[in-house]
Amino acid sequence: MRDLPVVLDGYKLTVVEPPALKMRQDANGADVPVTDRDGVAQFVVSLFAKLQVVAGQRAPKGEEIKVTLTADPGEGYPEDTRVQLLDVKVSPYSIDSPDGRTVSGIAFKAMGLKHATPAPMPARRSKDGEGDQ
Repeated sequence: MRDLPVVLDGYKLTVVEPPALKMRQDANGADVPVTDRDGVAQFVVSLFAKLQVVAGQRAPKGEEIKVTLTADPGEGYPEDTRVQLLDVKVSPYSIDSPDGRTVSGIAFKAMGLKHATPAPMPARRSKDGEGDQ
């Protein structure tokens, strides 16, 4: 199975490493841009994903994820920027290395990136428990 849709609503995604052109080493050890089957350049961004919780609850430990972006996200995503992923998908992978080890996991891919909309502020409560207007 590949390109399984993922819903990350309820997670805070924060830029750890800003988007950059995705690179790989060729057979000669030179860095070359990664492209898709159509020759379109791919980008990569590192994000810290942490579950959003209601006030007073403690969030479980978060995790850093690398996401391949299929389009140039443009400027304006420096470190510590809160973002949302567009059309995010995951694909499991398993690679046998030359030394006989198997490396496996999931790869994240998204169509793009946008600035996160701020979470709505909770309604203020009066002393009798009714919402203030």
